[in-house]
Amino acid sequence: MTFEKTPGWLDWYQGPSKPTFKVPAGAVDAHCHVFGPGDEFPFAPERKYTPCDASKQQLYALRDHLGFSRNVVVQATCHGADNRAMVDALVNSGGKARGVATVRRSVSDAELQAMHDAGVRGVRFNFVKRLVDFTPKDELVEIAERINKLGWHVVIYFEAVDLPELWDFFTALPTTVVVDHMGRPDVTKPVDGPEFELFVKFMREHSNVWSKVSCPERLSVSGPPALNGEQNAYRDVIPFARRIVETFPDRVLWGTDWPHPNLKDHMPDDGLLVDFIPHIATTPELQRKLLVDNPMRLYWPEEK
Repeated sequence: MTFEKTPGWLDWYQGPSKPTFKVPAGAVDAHCHVFGPGDEFPFAPERKYTPCDASKQQLYALRDHLGFSRNVVVQATCHGADNRAMVDALVNSGGKARGVATVRRSVSDAELQAMHDAGVRGVRFNFVKRLVDFTPKDELVEIAERINKLGWHVVIYFEAVDLPELWDFFTALPTTVVVDHMGRPDVTKPVDGPEFELFVKFMREHSNVWSKVSCPERLSVSGPPALNGEQNAYRDVIPFARRIVETFPDRVLWGTDWPHPNLKDHMPDDGLLVDFIPHIATTPELQRKLLVDNPMRLYWPEEK
């Protein structure tokens, strides 16, 4: 099949720079995606957008270029609950990738076990209304209880204003819970203001909650963007991410979010995105926890 990309949405950055920051040995890009290619792995009929193709070969070439050792490939919403493209990326990674799936209540135990054998270690629940249709919470709870038996975790994607209404559901989940992109804070508000304080409280009061401190290009309002050699990109996001890294150093993850779906304003240079890391994890110890120790503990615990 051939698919036409959603108008106005940008393709990923070609020819990224080599990062100035050298990531520690064994670093994991803990949030990235594959899209199709559509003629091999068709996009879901219910999708809210159509992306450009972004193959496993291109993802792993970027991994090597940026200096990372491994990837966590997260199921993209444009593929719905058809995890074939993500699983294919895992089984062709030489053991260097683990995955996060999207599943429905109808998934069989055999299908879950097959995904586990391929390297899947979590499921993603998306609450961003512009990206997905609502899934009943009782279905999500049932899924969480089933995947908990496999030792998987739940990844949750939501926006900061929705945390109060989702709080009781999130805190009742039986698994480790990983929040995508710090719950998408409004970085025009104070880092010590009530909205972000609620997210900090969420992590402080629930030791099973982790956070990805990724996607500054999605959160930034004033920039500057990670383009044209900018070594101090997304300054308005730095205080938020740094606070989470320094407060919860053993429960944070970072990823490129390549190939950066749904961006319309600008497409970041992934090399310069890597150079964002030392602004939020300011010591070698914090960098190692963020990029190596934490993702290895969560996704490759058998190697620890």
